[in-house]
Amino acid sequence: MNYYSLNHHSPKVNFSEAALRGQAPDKGLYFPESIPQISKDFITQIQKYSKEEIGYTVMKPYVGDSITSNDLQQIINETINFEFPLVRITEEIYSLELFHGPTLAFKDVGARFMSRCLGYFNRHAYHRTTVLVATSGDTGGAVANGFLGVDGVDVIILYPSGKVSKIQELQLTTLGQNITALEVNGTFDDCQAIVKQAFMDNDLNQKINLTSANSINVARWLPQQLYYFFAYQQWQEEEAPILSVPSGNFGNICAGILAYISGLPVKHFIAACNANDVVPKYLATEEYIPKPAIATISNAMDVGNPSNFIRIMELFHQQFSELKKMLSSVSIDDALTAETIKEVFQKHRYTLDPHGAVAYHALNNYLKNHSGKGLILETAHPVKFPDTVEDATGKSIEFPEQVQHLLSAEMKRIAMNANFNDFKEWLMNR
Repeated sequence: MNYYSLNHHSPKVNFSEAALRGQAPDKGLYFPESIPQISKDFITQIQKYSKEEIGYTVMKPYVGDSITSNDLQQIINETINFEFPLVRITEEIYSLELFHGPTLAFKDVGARFMSRCLGYFNRHAYHRTTVLVATSGDTGGAVANGFLGVDGVDVIILYPSGKVSKIQELQLTTLGQNITALEVNGTFDDCQAIVKQAFMDNDLNQKINLTSANSINVARWLPQQLYYFFAYQQWQEEEAPILSVPSGNFGNICAGILAYISGLPVKHFIAACNANDVVPKYLATEEYIPKPAIATISNAMDVGNPSNFIRIMELFHQQFSELKKMLSSVSIDDALTAETIKEVFQKHRYTLDPHGAVAYHALNNYLKNHSGKGLILETAHPVKFPDTVEDATGKSIEFPEQVQHLLSAEMKRIAMNANFNDFKEWLMNR
């Protein structure tokens, strides 16, 4: 499998080169040259396969010869060695719980897969690789955990000061070793802009081997397809599901659409957004107008210019009419998000996190005017947002075993202005 740049001014590369580069030299995102097709027999008999067999079948065509079959199987096994339960909330709505991994977030899958791939690619390298990642909440913790102690790899995480939850910040700042956290005085978009500019800076790239662990990296983005297949494996309804996905940088829903184009049955996608409504407005007006991110209680979705939307357009061959047939998008404000957490808890005794609540409200509204049943992606454990969830439910949240140790851990982070030159000077001289 080769990958081309969506800016179309760089040579095609294989999977390992795309993963190590993160972004093409012409600053475009890498995209697979062809979309592998899963056989219909595999889909109809999916219940008889293990998660590991599904993972290998889906990922092998994308990886190609860049990783040996045995090593890829081992990487898959380590990536998905936790549960992905599909839980019924109502007669029409299910929740795919993606928070049973080590950092309690869906991003554990992509981060664990990517870290193991980079470890494999760097096993004979003489130079260290530096991974830059901007986070609006969960990406940083998942990446930090996934890359902790990986030989030959340093990780630098940029997160917006005061705009991540306490548990999220603890996950970013308490690991040490090869993980460094930068607390940026700005928004997620500021953090992402610094990372993107770093990849374009000749001085940095001549001195340091840089790559990205955001979902712009194919090794982070592509394995997110897997839990859509795991959801379908557990789906017992006759009709294909409607999928409501909490959407910020749009890597997650983009992976779901990729799985659909590969052959996974899906009736419709809903990109459930918070107040950051660039895509809902685009689908309503056909005008794509990025704007500064707005801070919300569903902070991992606080993105004003989603990087992966260009990949979604490529999946639909830049055809707006085709996109609209398969994708809806709505914006849900904080008041509705909190009210949804409260209502679902009171009526169904199910505790949503703010991101899952945005997806639930979007799906519940959609089902009022469309037939079918659907599922939401519950992308993070409610314990990551204790103030919002406890205020809405009136009930305290028990801390899962995975985060108990963080409560007494010491945070270490470096304060930094939202200024690329400051970041560059620090990175060049660290």
